[in-house]
Amino acid sequence: MDKVVATAGEAVADVPDGASLAVGGFGLSGVPNVLIGALYERGVGGLSVVSNNCGAMETGLAVLLAAGRITRVTGSYIGGNKEFARQYLGGELELELIPQGTLAERLRAGGAGIPAFYTPAGVGTQVAEGGLPWRYDGQGGVALASPAKEVREFDGTEYVLERGIRTDFALVRAARGDRHGNLVFNKSTRNFNPLAAMAGKVTIAEVEELVEPGEIDPDAVHVPGIFVQRVVALAPEQAADKKIEQRTVSS
Repeated sequence: MDKVVATAGEAVADVPDGASLAVGGFGLSGVPNVLIGALYERGVGGLSVVSNNCGAMETGLAVLLAAGRITRVTGSYIGGNKEFARQYLGGELELELIPQGTLAERLRAGGAGIPAFYTPAGVGTQVAEGGLPWRYDGQGGVALASPAKEVREFDGTEYVLERGIRTDFALVRAARGDRHGNLVFNKSTRNFNPLAAMAGKVTIAEVEELVEPGEIDPDAVHVPGIFVQRVVALAPEQAADKKIEQRTVSS
């Protein structure tokens, strides 16, 4: 039952080229930077990533993106990541851009064993009707567009069918975790982390504080250890390394 792995490098040692990854985080909050860094050091490439965004301020997934290690992204926000936009518009990167709530539910559904579900989000748009540019040809044309999805009416309202997401691996960051893999997230760092943890066939969690089994109140657990296969305890300096995306001060 002890799922603790000595180092981040050891935890990601079997992630192959071409693997699919669900990655937690939102902006700079709750991003598994240490595990992402370990993947970068290994030189793994050809990755298909499912995450809300693809890194920011040259941290998180932006490290892998800038190195050309990511070939496909399923996400909901490009934001201020200029390199992400450049690769996408230049035909170097495939992007499935979907509504944020739909992304969250697709991850949760995949982790819960639900193959697909209906949602009203996207009905009447290219999300349902198809035609969203997944990949550009580098000359301003569309090389690959999204297909149309099934739309069905329930009680007079139309809904679009969305598939649940399962990935080969998941990378998440938690505030606390025990040796059995039970995880607790702090405030907004919870974001996509529990959903990514559920969706991965092999989930690896970096934790800021490692505790013994029984030290976490069962009612406080956000992700049960059944969803987590490996735990990496961060060093104090790694746990404290938290950047601020938009620094503001009061007058």
